[in-house]
This record gives sequence, structure tokens and C-alpha cells, in this order.
Amino acid sequence: MPNQEITSATASSEQSAGIIKPYYSPKLCNDDLAPTRDQNWSWYNIFSFWMSDVHSMGGYVVAASFFTLGLTSWQVLLCLLCGICIVQICANLVAKPSQQAGVPYAVICRQAFGVFGANIPAVIRGLIAFAWYGIQTYLAANALMLVLLKFFPSLTPMTIPHWLGLSALGWVCFGIMWVLQAMVFWHGMSAIKRFIDVAGPAVYVVMLLLAGWILYKTGLSNISFTLSTKTLTAGQQGWEMLTATALVVSYFSGPLLNFGDFSRYGKSMSEIRRGNRWGLPFNFLLFSIVTVVIVSGTQSLFGQMITDPIETVSRVGNSVAVALGLLTMIIATIGINIVANFVSPAFDFSNCSPQKISFRTGGMIAAVGSVLLTPWNLFQSPEIIHYTLDVLGSFIGPLFGILLADYYLIKRGHMDVDALFNATPSGRYWYRNGFNPKAIAALVPAVAIGLFISFTPGLHQVANFSWFIGAFLAGGFYRYIARHDRAASGAMGYMKTEVE
Repeated sequence: MPNQEITSATASSEQSAGIIKPYYSPKLCNDDLAPTRDQNWSWYNIFSFWMSDVHSMGGYVVAASFFTLGLTSWQVLLCLLCGICIVQICANLVAKPSQQAGVPYAVICRQAFGVFGANIPAVIRGLIAFAWYGIQTYLAANALMLVLLKFFPSLTPMTIPHWLGLSALGWVCFGIMWVLQAMVFWHGMSAIKRFIDVAGPAVYVVMLLLAGWILYKTGLSNISFTLSTKTLTAGQQGWEMLTATALVVSYFSGPLLNFGDFSRYGKSMSEIRRGNRWGLPFNFLLFSIVTVVIVSGTQSLFGQMITDPIETVSRVGNSVAVALGLLTMIIATIGINIVANFVSPAFDFSNCSPQKISFRTGGMIAAVGSVLLTPWNLFQSPEIIHYTLDVLGSFIGPLFGILLADYYLIKRGHMDVDALFNATPSGRYWYRNGFNPKAIAALVPAVAIGLFISFTPGLHQVANFSWFIGAFLAGGFYRYIARHDRAASGAMGYMKTEVE
């Protein structure tokens, strides 16, 4: 059992077994959203969660790109470490309320936005997640296509773009990856936990073997930790270091926001903090060093710097090694996709209509939506991807800021778990017709400012900080607008769970 004190009636064994009590409105609860008592995730499970998140093809490209900013090796590694330490601190903060109550991110949002107003952040996060779910599925399908072409060159004619911009072989590979991911997801959170426990470490094996092969081919003397020929002034170096740090946080902003979907299963906050410590600073730094060895080696070995891990693996001479490497990267991509882009919309969409949309149904809505977006067309436009990243920060930053400002500064760690599922005006989080106008009033201007920065050409460099800007603006707005609620919360006699 987790080390926590829950003084509300929600701690009853009947409700923890999934039986919805009369005071839990069917409009707000189902077995997936109700507080869980299956809090059995250890620090290693959290560690594996972040391994799956870090060890993706996207993570490889991002880490490799930081070594081309014109910074020295120690400056880049310092930026990576600072950025990931910020992510670690934020992850610990986000984890607390969900681990405390045993509920996912969408339900925790009811504290700030109201029991029905929480659908606003839930839908925003869900839509962002299934857009990236489609892109990651396409990347994995591309890797599978390379494996098939390596062993069956006769399939080459099927790679000509055909229907909706994707080739016949592309559709086959995308369909295979789509089904494989759905099968893992369909078996529930226990199967997902077992899968990510294997997926993250598996990529390390391939990455270390690839780095060893690169070193064998090039020699240690040809590995440089400074991959850029740029010459920067002291001021430019400082700006690039800040930018690199901000980009690390922005890259992890999606899974960071809905980390509560996983921390709800944590045995205790000490286990979660330990998992975050090993899964973020230590893991990310080691992954970055291995990445730069590989990227630097490609420049010496092939005469050009290759930041795409799929292309690097495909250039290994041995066909069996290529196939094993690419298949492992496919497994890793499935892991990150399920963790970051499948579980989140499953809970988020289920929150909108608990009795009609289960966890499984919510996930399948995201899966179907990802196909309708034709992500291969989205991914093939660098300009659209650039704006997507900026818009991601513009929305997720404010949601993050409001969530933490409400829980830590306004509610001061107090939580009425029953009220999260009370759809009557007597409920503590009913506010006005189920919506908290103060949270919405803080969200709208913060998002608008972030979008303005993102789409203004002259503010292009500032857009890299959209997550930070949005988080501080929305958190500050909400703290001011709801300042009187803080004074009232201490005298309301909460049935509460206390911050440890």
C-alpha cells in the first residue's frame, strides 16, 4: 500500500475495487478514472517509462542536433543536464497529486477547472497526443519498410507514393505498426508496464553496439565532441545554451504534463522520485554521450553527419545486424508512442464521457484519428512541424502552470477526492455549472500570447521558450485571479490528503 493518508470515504475497499459508489456521479466516473489501489509501480517501472520516452528516434535527433549549435562539448552537455533536471523537478511536482489520489491527469484537472471544465485541458492534451501518435507510427513504419526492402528488394516498385500521399508498401507497414501498438494497448496498463520495462533497455543494447561498431571503424581519434564549425561570441554562446536548455524541456513537455497518468500507479512518492532521478538526468546524459559518438563517427565514416538513426543503422554492412537494429528501434518507438501518445488521450477522452468512452475506447479514438490526419504528409513538411512544436509549448505550458499553481499555491496540497467525482452544485469543485471561470480566464490569454509569439516571424527565437512563457504567465494569472480562494481553502474543512 502507498504511504499516504486518505481521510475521505473514497478509501473504502469497495470503491477501490472499481465499484462506483452512489456519491460518485456516473457523468464523472468509470472503473478507469476512479481512484486506483493498484499502486504497485516501483522506481524501476518509472525509470523504464523515461527510458522509453528518451530512447526514441525523435529523442536521438534532438540530442544530436544540440551538438551542431556552435557550442563546445561541455557547454552542450551542461545544457542537456540543466534542461533534464528542470524536467525532473517538474515531473516530481506533477506526480504528487495523481499519486496521492490515485487518479489520472484529466481527473486532477477538475480541482482547477471544475468537474466539467476539466474536459478543456483533457481535449487539448488528447488532440496533441494523437497527432504525434500518428507521426511516431509513421516513423516506425518507415523503419519496418527499410527492413523489408533490405531482404526483399523486389518490393521497391511498391514504394511509389500512391493513395493520399503514401505508397502501397507504406500503407502495409503503417497498418502493421498501427495494429501492433493497438494490441499492446488493448491488454491494459499491466501489459504496457511490462512492454516498456523491455523496450527502453533494448534500445541501449543497439545504441551501444552501434557506437562500438562506429569506434571500431573510425578509431577513437576521429570522434569529436564538437561537431559544428560555427564561431560564436560569448553572448551568442549564452543564448544558444539557453535555447538548448529550453528545447529539452519543450521536447518532454507532452509526457511531462500527463505524467500523472503513470504516477497514479506509483508505490510512493519516494519510489517515483528515485525513478525520475535515474530515468532523467543519468539516463538522458548517457544517451546523449552515446548519441554524439555515433553522430560524430558518421561524419568521419561516411563523409557527412547523419542525425537520423534509421539511416545510420541501414548503412551497416551486415543485413542481419541492420534488421535487428531497425526492429529494436521499431520496438522502442512503439514504447514511446504508447507511453506519450496513447495512454494520455485514452484517459483524456474517457474523461469527457466516462459511461460511453472507456480507457480502451478513448485510445482507439486517438488511433483512428491519427490515420485521418495522414501524418506522413504532416511529417514531410518541416515548416508545419516547426510550428507544431511551438504551438505544443503554447498550449501545454499554460496547462502545466495552472495545474501546479492551483494544487500547490491555492489548494496548498489539500484534496477532496470525493468532490472530484461530485457532479452536483454541492460539490467542492462544481464552481459555476461545473466550470471554473478563473482557470479559463488564466488559460486563454496565456495561450493567446504564446500563439502570437509562435506565429510572429520577428519573434522566432523567443518561440523556443513558449513552454516557459506559457507556464509562468498562466500560473501567475491564476494565482492572482484565485488569490481569495487560497484564504478560503484553509477554513473549508477539507476531507483531504495531505502533502507528505
